[in-house]
Amino acid sequence: MIKVIIARNSESQITEFTMTGHADYDVHGKDLVCAGASAVVFGCVNALFALTASEPDVDMADDGGYLSMKLENPDDDKVQLILETMIVSLKTIESEYTEFIKLEYK
Repeated sequence: MIKVIIARNSESQITEFTMTGHADYDVHGKDLVCAGASAVVFGCVNALFALTASEPDVDMADDGGYLSMKLENPDDDKVQLILETMIVSLKTIESEYTEFIKLEYK
């Protein structure tokens, strides 16, 4: 199962997220859930770098199954919009594939 843990600060701003695991919906290379979740999360991180002045701290495993992103300054409205969009997309996947992906908040 893919687990996405999203952290918010006291102002409800997203400060970090971590995605771990594998969906195991299908065999490697044909896993629709893993491909969808990965595309959403990597697209979000790429958008943060390309469209904002933010430089998030990103860590990921070479062999997949782990990606972590932390923000030092989450106050930028554009950054928060991109991250909220990521959550909406991941919730959409979660609603259809609840056995394979789970979002959690801390």
